[in-house]
Amino acid sequence: MNSLLVNKLLDILLLDITFMITIGIAAMLLLAAGFLLLMMVNQRKKWMLQKQMSQLKEHQQNQLIESAVRSEEGERHRIAEMLHDEVGALLSSSRIFLVEMNTHNLSENDKQDHAKVKEMIDESIQKVRTISHNLHSTILKEFGLNEAIRHFMKKITGGSVVNSTVDLDDEYQISNAETDLAVYRIIQELVNNLIKHAHPRLINIRSSLSQIQLELHIQHNGKGLTQEQFEELRFKPAGLGLKNIQNRIILLKGKIHFTKLDTGEYIIQLSIPVVI
Repeated sequence: MNSLLVNKLLDILLLDITFMITIGIAAMLLLAAGFLLLMMVNQRKKWMLQKQMSQLKEHQQNQLIESAVRSEEGERHRIAEMLHDEVGALLSSSRIFLVEMNTHNLSENDKQDHAKVKEMIDESIQKVRTISHNLHSTILKEFGLNEAIRHFMKKITGGSVVNSTVDLDDEYQISNAETDLAVYRIIQELVNNLIKHAHPRLINIRSSLSQIQLELHIQHNGKGLTQEQFEELRFKPAGLGLKNIQNRIILLKGKIHFTKLDTGEYIIQLSIPVVI
């Protein structure tokens, strides 16, 4: 009888111990799960905070870039108006006085000098008009991006040793005035840099339009850049033009890539998101 009672007590004790162990294990599992959940929540909060900080930093950077670009564009317009209204008017007045001068009593050498001065003033007036139009982007506002690029390429390569071809997708119309202006300024800066530094004999610009993107390619046979060289140069003080290009690309949320082709020519690819 005593042995049977002892066995029952042992069974009860074993059950209690098993129950306590089970409770302990369950508690430890719940504690571990709670700890892991807490870590996951904290990690998510940390990730969200980092994401918000990154977005805030990007937003602030974009605001600074946009402010700089707008300031630059405003300065371009101011200079264009000064060239047109003041310098252009002064040159035109000088030409009138020069034309109305009595040249009958002048010697042949003086007459030649007079004609040369008139020719130089006429050329200066034309250059001032060209620079003013390029700075003010009047054609861009009136006729759109494609016509502005065609006009710019005709002006900058006309009469020079550089030949150019322009093949633009006519399906592209004005989608956003600020986008078009930024793209136009990028093209201006790139082509000016090519003529100044790369010395190409041929520049070809072509574009293609999809539902979400405008692709522009500038191909030339001068001394071009690779993507690695572009990334390096745009951070140098002398690379202000390249930095301006990159700033506009950032604002457009676009991409730019420099490639050397197997033929030895170079191509610059611009990818600009657009809304049609």
